[in-house]
Amino acid sequence: MGRSSMIAALFQDEPVRWGLRGDPYLWRDMRRFFGGVECPTMSEGLASLVEEAFEELAGFPISHTEPVYVEKYSHGGMSSGYVDPKFWRETAVPLLGSRLLAQRYADT
Repeated sequence: MGRSSMIAALFQDEPVRWGLRGDPYLWRDMRRFFGGVECPTMSEGLASLVEEAFEELAGFPISHTEPVYVEKYSHGGMSSGYVDPKFWRETAVPLLGSRLLAQRYADT
């Protein structure tokens, strides 16, 4: 792989829209978490790694049906600290998978 074979590189550019106010902090936390982790070859493998990191960092599974408050992502404001697992399942994980594929094609 050319530019960076680390998963953290996929988190470099943040999404234009977020689910809830805690999601950007979880995104940045994941970028640090994956700093030394090599990208898998398939987007399915990436999805599994992100799901595992989500549970470790946020404290609940990505399959959770409701937003959950995570104190470490609370930085003021009424809805601060809430993480939306639906955003991660339906937007963030597919976005990261598409970035992995684009990176793979760019390196060939």
